[in-house]
Amino acid sequence: MPGGRATSNPLALAVLACLFERPMHPYEMAATMRERGKEQSIKLNYGSLYTVVDNLAKHGLIEAVEARREGRRPERTVYQLTDAGRVRLDAWMSELLATPVKEYPQFEAALSLMPVLHPDHVLALLRERTSALEKEITMGRLMLGTASKAGLPRLLLIEGEYHLAQREAELAWVRDLADELEAGTLEGQDGWRQVFETGQQPDWALDLSALEKLDTEPEGGNKPD
Repeated sequence: MPGGRATSNPLALAVLACLFERPMHPYEMAATMRERGKEQSIKLNYGSLYTVVDNLAKHGLIEAVEARREGRRPERTVYQLTDAGRVRLDAWMSELLATPVKEYPQFEAALSLMPVLHPDHVLALLRERTSALEKEITMGRLMLGTASKAGLPRLLLIEGEYHLAQREAELAWVRDLADELEAGTLEGQDGWRQVFETGQQPDWALDLSALEKLDTEPEGGNKPD
């Protein structure tokens, strides 16, 4: 496919999307993204933007059409989307919207390694996280409301809604986990605490026979004849 590895950066996707609307110079692309709050979802800085633009042009996904001067400002090159760029934009967007992929959030990594900290300390940290999430959710709702009142249609704010829904779901889950820790009802918690109180590692051996059974069962849980 045209472009291939040239468009692995989400910022490249944002550039292609901007040029789908109309030809722009890089400064105008950045201003458009910031005006619509896209920097909340896509890491944006001018150095990276110019590198991405050069890379997209090198791979034939965008092309320079004119040099424009505004007042006393330096001359700026205006770019437009090529036919190959439009094909790549359609294919990339279709893949991202339709196909779930495994991502590696830092919080998930921390959860997977949580037993290296004392359970009481983890409880305090999770309560601290719930407080931070509550503040972020309040701010997110305020920002969405302000943008909507300013005239931006919901279509241009949809990723903010998604982020807010994620944070609300995370808040509910973290609260439940913290409550379980506080009540002492989290499965495996006694062994976890034992490590810090006695220095002995708990015996968390896997039941391999149960795993083998899952591997041999057909889909739907029906046993073979």
